[in-house]
Amino acid sequence: MKRDTYTIDATNKPLGRVASEVATLLRGKHKPEFVPYKDVGDFVLVKNIDKLKLTGKKLKQKMYYRHSGFPGGLKEISMEKLFRKSPQEVLKRAVWGMLPKNKLRSKMIKRLQFK
Repeated sequence: MKRDTYTIDATNKPLGRVASEVATLLRGKHKPEFVPYKDVGDFVLVKNIDKLKLTGKKLKQKMYYRHSGFPGGLKEISMEKLFRKSPQEVLKRAVWGMLPKNKLRSKMIKRLQFK
């Protein structure tokens, strides 16, 4: 199986639109040989992530959560802080949620690259 490399320029594009396009390419749904149980996706390189367009009040209101597993271990960070710190992580989390929840997901997300 031959994997191609797609380059996406994220300048002035909404986060969700870019994430859904990336998820489709990583999964391989654009190929005629696509089947849900095989990983036939391509490599995706995303440029200019810091110029993504975030609509509405998402920057202030959207929160990302993680838990350490210990009592009182819930951590939260706003989208604004995470985007300032690492815009790649915001896009990666959006794509992660759009990929299928199975053993192939971690393999697919590894083909997402940033420039």
